[in-house]
Amino acid sequence: MGRTHSNGYNRIQNFFPDLTCKPVLQAVCSRNEASVKKFAEQWGYASYETDWRQLIARDDIDAVDICTPNDTHAEIAIAAAKAGKMILCEKPLSRTLAEGEQMVAEIEKAGVANTVWYNYRRLPAVTLAKQIIDSGKLGRIFHYRANFLQDWTISPDLPQGGAGTWRLDVEAAGSGVTGDLLAHCIDTAMWLNGGITDVSAMTETFIKERVHSGTGQVQKVGIDDACIFHCHFANGSLGLFESTRYARGHKALYTFEINGEHASLRWDLHDLNRLEMYDHADASIIRGWKSILVTDGDQPYMDKWWVPGLIIGYEHSFVHQAADFFKALGDGTPCAPTFRDALQTQKVCESVIDSANAKAWKDTNVEWS
Repeated sequence: MGRTHSNGYNRIQNFFPDLTCKPVLQAVCSRNEASVKKFAEQWGYASYETDWRQLIARDDIDAVDICTPNDTHAEIAIAAAKAGKMILCEKPLSRTLAEGEQMVAEIEKAGVANTVWYNYRRLPAVTLAKQIIDSGKLGRIFHYRANFLQDWTISPDLPQGGAGTWRLDVEAAGSGVTGDLLAHCIDTAMWLNGGITDVSAMTETFIKERVHSGTGQVQKVGIDDACIFHCHFANGSLGLFESTRYARGHKALYTFEINGEHASLRWDLHDLNRLEMYDHADASIIRGWKSILVTDGDQPYMDKWWVPGLIIGYEHSFVHQAADFFKALGDGTPCAPTFRDALQTQKVCESVIDSANAKAWKDTNVEWS
């Protein structure tokens, strides 16, 4: 994530030149000095630190971007807020709802600008879907469904914990696919379709024990390898979500579909520049799913890039979020999703885990405007 964010900061200098507020890459921090020195040189940071506390203490640092494992998000964010720093934080906001609530309280008390990197909102095809939905063209919404499928943890020889596999360690991650993958699906869903009010979920941990890279000992696995849940949205529509790291053949299959009274939309990360739409208002002889290639200058963000017909990639979502953050800073407005917005996603994630454990419906208490 450090690379994707750094690339975003570097690219907005070239493609969003009219911003009144712009990033200065003053320092980067990592525990390994040799690695962070090389990273600073490669990505254009003026200096580096090996202790995040020293970074936050510096007078020449105005904003802190948190790209660390989930178990450090709260401590770093709260310290940064108390030091008066603006904060950009990787998703999920926190390991638990309690941690997230503490983070939001401190950030709002400090009054510092903040955002959470739910970057898929900033892919032009997804943003276009938002514009179409908000226009009312779909009519009353009946269904929302999404999945996020991977296959990288199937081997029982894969350890939990450590630099490369901390997502398999419940102490570091908080949860498995729910907080890692479904959090993206949930954020996008509520942005497009409104708040989720209650959930019914089931989870599974297929490999019950793994060697921990930190201790060398075989330990119980505490994260969810797979999760399926259905839900109600505040607008009365139904939702269906699935995520797993055990779908052999899928590396990062993220899709969503939304069905309305008059029209439907669907999107696939593997073809991220394309939005598909079915419009029942079309004449019957030509009615069917149509493919919208989102590359024209009058479509979201695309006026900053190439000529129509030429596509952009995953990394551009981070460029767009960085640009939106600095534009909001110049305008004096919040940059969504804020910490409070991301807390609502955390409420759904925690309700999903609680529902699976209790084998019962759970209210989310989401506050979504």
